[in-house]
Order: sequence, then C-alpha cells, then structure tokens
Amino acid sequence: MVMDRLVEPEWLDELPVDDPRALRSRQDLRRVNVLMGHARILSRRLRRSGAERKLDCLIDLGAGDGSFLLELLTRLGPQFQWRRIVLVDRQRLPHAAAVAGFKPIGCEVEIVAADVFEWLAGRNLADGVVMIANLFLHHFSGEQLQLLFRLAAAGCDLFAACEPRRSALPLLASRLLGLIGCNDVTRHDAVASVRAGLAGRELTALWPADSAWELREEEAGLFSHCFVATRRAEQPA
Repeated sequence: MVMDRLVEPEWLDELPVDDPRALRSRQDLRRVNVLMGHARILSRRLRRSGAERKLDCLIDLGAGDGSFLLELLTRLGPQFQWRRIVLVDRQRLPHAAAVAGFKPIGCEVEIVAADVFEWLAGRNLADGVVMIANLFLHHFSGEQLQLLFRLAAAGCDLFAACEPRRSALPLLASRLLGLIGCNDVTRHDAVASVRAGLAGRELTALWPADSAWELREEEAGLFSHCFVATRRAEQPA
C-alpha cells in the first residue's frame, strides 16, 4: 500500500545559507547522495536515453553547490562534451569551488540564483538542451510540478530526475541517518523528503500529455524513484 503524499517545509530551505547547521546538513546531503547512488543511477538513465546525441546545454534545477552535477559529469565521461552548463538554485550558495571543479571539463559554466519557475518561464526552446533534477521535485505539490513540467517541456529535449521513493523501506532508512552522524536538520528533512517522495506513475501523469515525448518512470535502487522524458525525433515529411 502506497502512503499518501505529504509535502511540508524542510528545515534546510528555511535556514540562512551560512548557518552552521545548514552548512553541516549540506555536507550530510553529499554523503546521502553517495549512499543513494544517484549520480550512478542518473548517469545510466542519461546514457540509456541517448543524451549524448542531444549535447549542447546541461541545466541542473535545484543544483545546490554543484557537487552532485560534478560527480554526474565525471561518471558520464569524456564522450559527453557539453558546450554550456547552467546551475539553477533559489539560494545563492558559495559556488566558487564548484565552478573551479568544472574547469577541466572545458565548457562555459553559468550560476543562476533565481526562482526556478520564473527562470524557466523566461527561457526559449533551444535544441540540444538536457535538464536534470536531483532530490528537487519532491519539494513541490502536484499542481506546482505540473507547471514546472510544462515549462521544462517547452525548453528542453530531455528531462531526467532522481527523487526519494515514497515507501516503507526508504522511510525506515531516513529515520536511521543519525547512525552515520547526520545532524538534526538532515534527519528531519530526510523523513520529510520521503513523505513527499514519488511513487508509481505520479510524475508521468503530471508531464504534458503530448505524443512528442517518450516517458519512462520507475523505481531505482533501494530508495529512489526515477523519471525520464525524451523528446521523440521528428519524422521526415
């Protein structure tokens, strides 16, 4: 039986960027990402979806400090040659280390501190755009996700997301994060994230109903839920 979805505020979103508890929680989140294997999971989905054929701009929605995206690009390897990378986050976090980390990749890096809805609404459709989201979509209600998806679908060729799975095992694991030294903010937000997580075909139902897209939604690993939307190639007239 799938538990009802509950979206509630997470403490990290409410704390000042330089609050010591927030800084510690972001360190915790990097460890949690490694444990959940999201960079590995998402890199496999991008390869499976043919993302290397859509290379121009890679946009990370809710990018945080960029550490997840950097690990993802490392896993994708040199065959993925991006011209431009854009990190979008509502909070203006210290991105300097992230930008330095991207330099060996040899592409343009843009840091955007903005509301994701406002930023997406101001974009025009361009070819070769891939958007990703990691542990980000679960922050929004169904109505908000429907709007976000409509805006994203108008501005990319491929959209891929990895989120918490809303089920008993991830909920149990979220309540045990204190055992690996996570602080109170991380412990609270982990439980909230699972309760707001995704399951079944919930994201598919919210993506614009359009035959131009191929959609795939599935469980991944022990704790995660993945969604990939790929724009179908136009058939010659």
